[in-house]
Amino acid sequence: MNEKETTCLSDRPEDNKERKNEIITIIIGSIPPPLQCRRDFGRDRQSLMESTINCFIPYAGVAQAEKTVQGLQATDLVKKIYLLANSPDIDPLPGCELLYVDKLTDSAAMYAIAERSDADYALLYTKHTTLELGMFALERMIHIAKDSGAGMVYADHYQVTEGKQSNAPVIDYQFGSLRDDFDFGSVLLFKASALKETVKRMKTSYDFAGLYDLRLKLSQKYPLVHINEYLYSEIENDTRKSGEKIFDYVDPKNRERQIEMEATCTEHLKEIGGYLKPEFEKIEFSADNFEYEASVIIPVRNRIRTIRDAIRSVLSQKTEFKFNLIVIDNHSTDGTTEAIDEYKEDDRLIHLIPERNDLGIGGCWNLGVYHPLCGKFAVQLDSDDVYAHERALQLMVNAFYEQNCAMVVGTYMMTDFDMNMIPPGVIDHKEWTPENGRNNALRINGLGAPRAFYTPMLREVKVPNTSYGEDYALGLNFSRRYQIGRIYEVVYLCRRWDDNSDASLDIVKMNGHNLYKDRIRTWELQARIALNKKQR
Repeated sequence: MNEKETTCLSDRPEDNKERKNEIITIIIGSIPPPLQCRRDFGRDRQSLMESTINCFIPYAGVAQAEKTVQGLQATDLVKKIYLLANSPDIDPLPGCELLYVDKLTDSAAMYAIAERSDADYALLYTKHTTLELGMFALERMIHIAKDSGAGMVYADHYQVTEGKQSNAPVIDYQFGSLRDDFDFGSVLLFKASALKETVKRMKTSYDFAGLYDLRLKLSQKYPLVHINEYLYSEIENDTRKSGEKIFDYVDPKNRERQIEMEATCTEHLKEIGGYLKPEFEKIEFSADNFEYEASVIIPVRNRIRTIRDAIRSVLSQKTEFKFNLIVIDNHSTDGTTEAIDEYKEDDRLIHLIPERNDLGIGGCWNLGVYHPLCGKFAVQLDSDDVYAHERALQLMVNAFYEQNCAMVVGTYMMTDFDMNMIPPGVIDHKEWTPENGRNNALRINGLGAPRAFYTPMLREVKVPNTSYGEDYALGLNFSRRYQIGRIYEVVYLCRRWDDNSDASLDIVKMNGHNLYKDRIRTWELQARIALNKKQR
């Protein structure tokens, strides 16, 4: 049997018929690839092997870093390993060089890493726990980095918690992924030339926001590419539930860090054309066809343990104006419907049961907002929370007129189910300022509570029919044109308990939420850039 050269199938079926015998011969004869294919493969392999990596590893001592270093040294791709230590007196591991940095996330550390990135790539590991690379993980990361032209690649991975391994997928980076707590995982592989070029554009020296500044500026010119393959394992020490982590970004004890992050994000927005000046459209509040000045809106489904508390907190409000309560009961089955009916003698209560069965929280809000008896201002209350005192509704409405705003956000206190304060305590979202709140809103993951809206504008915008992030989407949209009012007195008690929708989310659900919020940011950022171009 004659050996034949390897060929590819044509896109034309008639061509493939003519080559049928040729293809069969190749398969049966186990013919090796042609010389050119072998040469191409050889060149790709050689190119990969010629690529080198400088690795930068947090270092607190031999016991902490030894296994990580040994794993890196076992590959033939690593040129140098730098141990990032906050003390120059510590002894390095064999074959490694000590690099003193005060903080892993400060700007000085980024400058030092870039300066020593004399290989093709720079790998930064961000944890002080053991890193275990997967088989050919570095080769794969380099391969993808080359193919995609990425300035940085990051990957899905495994987390080992108390000896148990679990999947830790991450999400795709996009234009609006401006959160300073975006989860890249702990292994970041930079193209060294991109890293060096980016560091030259870093204008400010930060204590906490150095790495954040680096990746924002990197994203301006280079793709940040997610490899959705599990390429390494890391030890995870933060075993808190999702509901215990989600307020880290507003914890008052982190205020200094938050200020730096805001400054970094604001600078980035100015550089990409997404920054909005503190100039707002004036609101006349001229609508006079409302019987009620305000409506409190509560969407609810199966909250028998809390709905009575929520209703009572509304009906006990003391105001100088006429208000009502609209409860949208989204087909409850646990007795919530009957509990709401206990208050039907109060003519301020409007109990709605949707005809539709496809409504999320946002859809229920739309049903309430478009009710003919909805007030001029629509005020939020979740079905498992309560107002802090009987003046809350009055303060919310007053803020609209005093601050000439289209939306008002209050201050809340975290409590347990029995309404005892729990950490982090009072959340006042002081990162929102009249001057820069609309820009900083693109960085933070929420705007606060309770929220209230000028109803005519809310009817114009409409609430996204989702059960997560709908309030954030509204806040970004409203802030594009109008001022957001703030109340820094506690007016809301946010109860944390096991039935909270975000109390204990698995990583897939959490990633879905974060991906959606990043998309909201992307859409809003695109709209703001377009608005700025139009106004030039």
